[in-house]
Amino acid sequence: MEAKKKPVTGADSGSPVRMKGAEALMESLIREDTGIIFGYPGGAIMPAYDALFFRSDELRHILVRHEQGAIHAAQGYARVSGKTGVCMVTSGPGASNVVTGLADAMTDSTPVVVITGQVHSRLLGTRAFQEVDVIGITKPITKWNCQVSRAADVPQAVAKAFYIASSGRPGPVVIDITKDAQIGELDYVYKKYEPEQELPRVPEPDIEKLDEAARLINLATRPLALIGQGVLLAGAEGELLSFLEKSGIPAAWTIMGQSALPSDHPLNVGMLGMHGNFGPNILTNEADIIIGIGLRFDDRVTSDPSGYARKARLVHMDIDPSEINKIIHADVPVVGDVKMSLPLLTQRISSNEHREWIEKFHACSRIEFERLISRELYPDKKEMTMGEVVRRVSEAFDDDAVLVTDVGQNQMMALRYFRFKRSRSVVTSGGLGTMGFGLPASIGAKLGSPGRPVCVFIGDGGFQMTIQELATLFQEQLPVKIILLNNNFLGMVRQWQEMLFDQRYASTNILNPDFQTIAKGFGIPSVKVCEREELDGAIDEMIKSEGPFLMEVIVEKEGSVFPMVMAGETLGDIRLE
Repeated sequence: MEAKKKPVTGADSGSPVRMKGAEALMESLIREDTGIIFGYPGGAIMPAYDALFFRSDELRHILVRHEQGAIHAAQGYARVSGKTGVCMVTSGPGASNVVTGLADAMTDSTPVVVITGQVHSRLLGTRAFQEVDVIGITKPITKWNCQVSRAADVPQAVAKAFYIASSGRPGPVVIDITKDAQIGELDYVYKKYEPEQELPRVPEPDIEKLDEAARLINLATRPLALIGQGVLLAGAEGELLSFLEKSGIPAAWTIMGQSALPSDHPLNVGMLGMHGNFGPNILTNEADIIIGIGLRFDDRVTSDPSGYARKARLVHMDIDPSEINKIIHADVPVVGDVKMSLPLLTQRISSNEHREWIEKFHACSRIEFERLISRELYPDKKEMTMGEVVRRVSEAFDDDAVLVTDVGQNQMMALRYFRFKRSRSVVTSGGLGTMGFGLPASIGAKLGSPGRPVCVFIGDGGFQMTIQELATLFQEQLPVKIILLNNNFLGMVRQWQEMLFDQRYASTNILNPDFQTIAKGFGIPSVKVCEREELDGAIDEMIKSEGPFLMEVIVEKEGSVFPMVMAGETLGDIRLE
């Protein structure tokens, strides 16, 4: 449970309260509805941690074992809760260790506030002990950053950081606070941030563009909607459902847009992209209109953009004008918050059904099932597949768990075969593809959604990148269920080496430790599954365990993820094997 806020006396009424900068930092975090901070202390951030000590009944701190774990946990928390994640680290290596997570959060539009300690302001630029140029390093990979060197500037910096992180298209921000700003004093008065004129505001939807989009949709006979994470970030799942059910348009989703539409909805035709489903990929080039809703048409969705959706007019609905026409030309751009623009579009379209067109997706699904999925879910070989493990875990949780993934084959298989009933049920590293993301992100996901089971699928390579976060799970006793899909390979790289480098498996064969012994050292129960007959019993044991649990499953060593669109090819070149 997150701690309740306890305001400082007099601060709400506008009467100044004398306090130190570090105390002002904690008070401002509480005012911004922060309940949990993920972090790791150190010299330059020590005053802030001392102030946190006295507010521990209001701010819960999760001590990770590496700063990268702190920011990935904050990302997982933000993605399932819809709130802004917060992490706090020290200067120098503490700050530089969060850079990967900042880049990941920027690429995937995740609202995170990162607080970094900094050396005393008189030492800035002198290469002092544990000094790095945090502002210079993080500027390209943050939505906004600032350095605070006066205690008086702490409240305004925090208020602005939270506003920018969560407004418009969300993203990460950094507040770099010098040590003297933390120990100096100020007269504290809390004030929510009021945006300045120069900050871009979300534009109102253009009615003429909506009219034109509706006209094209009403004329279309082969429409296809593409769902991105923008629907989830806007909280527009209901608006999306109303639009689809009135229009009768089939919908496919990016990996970041997964769970915006329930898996079993009749208009859900599957996943887009390099390892997406056969139907939505191959039929993109048959569509006469594409309605992109809250996605950025990145290369994993479009493949070769010169051959993308040749027959289709394109309506692109997105909150960020910089994404319009960046990769794919939009015939009708609709800039704005899709929670506002989707209902306006739904009002303007005619009720429709596209049964013959949807049947083409069903036909593609049958082909994919016969040639691929049946072999993945019901293999006739001794070795277990990743797909069958994923589906059986999903079914054991009644298709209603939060899915967290690491990166690689385990990620693609989990996204293909896990199923969902509710939104905000997927946490994965999309645009950056960060190995080591899964375990710490699952910690944040569980804290952000404490009432739901959380399953994290990890490969043996990615697991070892942040394996130290098992200690965080043990200390907090969070009931995260870890499913380790072990093929003793860096599987996705190996697959590419098989297909493009004549099976020259350069540095991808991996000698693994005894993961059960490691789990035992961290006080986490585990089971190792080597035979298919053991799987159901192991899943049952995992579900019944009250705390964290590791289920290692030995899967086929040289399995590959299909379908697949090779880099440089068009979606029509998708391979089923």
